[in-house]
Amino acid sequence: MKHLYHQLLLAAVIACFAIGADTATAQQYKLDMGKPDFDDILSPDLGGSQKSFRSKDWLEAEVKFRVQASNSDEKFVDSVTVRWYVAIENPQGKGFLLLKKEIEHVNVPVGEDVYTSVYLSPNSIKRISGRERAGKSILSHVGGEIIVNGTVPVKDSGLFSSKGKPGWWNAAGLVAFDKIPLLNKSETPFRILWWDRYAEIKALD
Repeated sequence: MKHLYHQLLLAAVIACFAIGADTATAQQYKLDMGKPDFDDILSPDLGGSQKSFRSKDWLEAEVKFRVQASNSDEKFVDSVTVRWYVAIENPQGKGFLLLKKEIEHVNVPVGEDVYTSVYLSPNSIKRISGRERAGKSILSHVGGEIIVNGTVPVKDSGLFSSKGKPGWWNAAGLVAFDKIPLLNKSETPFRILWWDRYAEIKALD
């Protein structure tokens, strides 16, 4: 009986060491983040059949990031999830509304600068501001968080914000609003433009 107890104890110790070793050698990620930037851009004229139209303003928010991996042999990561948060002035009253968008990027190179972006359409801009021309002032804060292969990057390096401390999107009283959509680049007429600048977006099934 005593011999069996020692065997079980030894097995438990070995298992603990194995778990500790797996944890120590698990892949970790760090992100080098840029400052989010946002600007108004005109709908592109992509040619084709001649139709008369007047280009309207879109609002684009983008941020640059670079994935660093603890395992130097890893040259690409399968998945980078970006959770965007945009605070806008409430068009129907006081305070602010929170717009949210989650984008999954795939096939993302390690150690290389790439961009992720979200957009407000001309109709959304008009609904928020009452004007057809974009004004960056309708965006109060832009920020977000990035997850790599389902793993939170070390030392909060995946958090970003245009101003203030990241995490403002969790503030009490900031009301989430889904009637004004944020769009990823593939959901806009800019989807074929500047391709090499942006991380690939996972196609919908």
